[in-house]
Amino acid sequence: MLASKTLAHIHLEGQIDEVFASTEGALRGRIVEAIRLMAASTGGPVTATVVDGDVRWPLTVHPDGTFVEATAAGQDADAPAPAPAPAPAPASALRSDLTRREGVPRGAAQRVAPTVEDLLNSRADRVKPRATEGWQGAVRRMTGGAIAPRPGRAEQSRLDRERAVQRRLDGPRTIVILNPKGGAHKTTSTLLLAATFGTQRGGATLAWDNNETRGTLGWRAQNAPHHRTAVDLLEHLDSFAEPSQASLAALDTYVRTQVDARFDVLASDEDAAASSTIDAAGFDRLHGVLSRYYRLLIVDTGNNMRASNWVAAVAAADQLVIVSTVREDTAASAAWLLDGLREKGFDAKIDDAVTILAAPSAKPDRKLAERLERHFAQVTGDVVHVPFDAALVDGGPIDFDALSVESRDAWLSVAAAIAQRL
Repeated sequence: MLASKTLAHIHLEGQIDEVFASTEGALRGRIVEAIRLMAASTGGPVTATVVDGDVRWPLTVHPDGTFVEATAAGQDADAPAPAPAPAPAPASALRSDLTRREGVPRGAAQRVAPTVEDLLNSRADRVKPRATEGWQGAVRRMTGGAIAPRPGRAEQSRLDRERAVQRRLDGPRTIVILNPKGGAHKTTSTLLLAATFGTQRGGATLAWDNNETRGTLGWRAQNAPHHRTAVDLLEHLDSFAEPSQASLAALDTYVRTQVDARFDVLASDEDAAASSTIDAAGFDRLHGVLSRYYRLLIVDTGNNMRASNWVAAVAAADQLVIVSTVREDTAASAAWLLDGLREKGFDAKIDDAVTILAAPSAKPDRKLAERLERHFAQVTGDVVHVPFDAALVDGGPIDFDALSVESRDAWLSVAAAIAQRL
């Protein structure tokens, strides 16, 4: 197949992998095996184009290792001749190109031993996800795993969104929740996103109430053995100035751990008689310290766009989330906010923002919801709808276990839309 070379390159979505072998036959096997691993990870055949000088021909490899190597009419697979360009593979197939490095002497022995990554990537659980839901999951349970169908469409969608939420981040990320109108679902969104990220990622997530005076995030979180807030933490922030002398455990006396949902809450000031506020400098100091201890900071904001700590949060954001209920007044407030942020020079962040449209009742205005989606889809990066949930109506601490299946699924979609942009 590769008559004079023992080294090949596999190009896949911008990534280049090298394949070595000591003989031409072994090289063919290594190429097929490399493409088979791609096929196994996607659950379907992978169609590649083999390039040998000016000659190209398609090679399709299935997850089980079987392959079809097409050539021009009258030629066998071991003696390729110029052939027409291959027909497009099915849209579901993953495409790749095989090319070879020039300058490797004919017959030169090349050998690279497989690494631990090769071993881990060949694990069976990576090759074939096992269904746990629907009729597919029932068949697997009834046969004791002897018959293990792939997940159905709904389960596969959930698995894909979970993987998006769990994707590795190369540093801390700040997500800021915005709408200058009260009652727009900001605090609820902050807590539900933190709960989704926390449970899916295993912690290291903080929900932070960045209201310049008093917010309600602490009230809607689960109870904690203390009532300290961001103001208290700011007053004692110097004790965290030296990373070698501070730890995440030291923050426990300031944050409120949500054990079941695996995230922490930093409340805003709850003292009605207090006159202290947190300004932009205070936000920046808190943000600098908290970013050392948390991978995700999900920041709830107040209603005053002119507050310096509000502006500081937008400036620090890696991802903006615009929240509105499906109502004219809250949607108009969100649209006004976006216009104002563009005037302040935050165009790039707005273009990539995610908009959440929350149903205010069990039967929201469908025409209004469609009109709002059309508008926000044109001015932000994505729009995700979340359903009404009676478990959120009373305004008290949120019981995450009481949320409906539909709510959990919708918030997973929101978290996945955000995570893909981080």
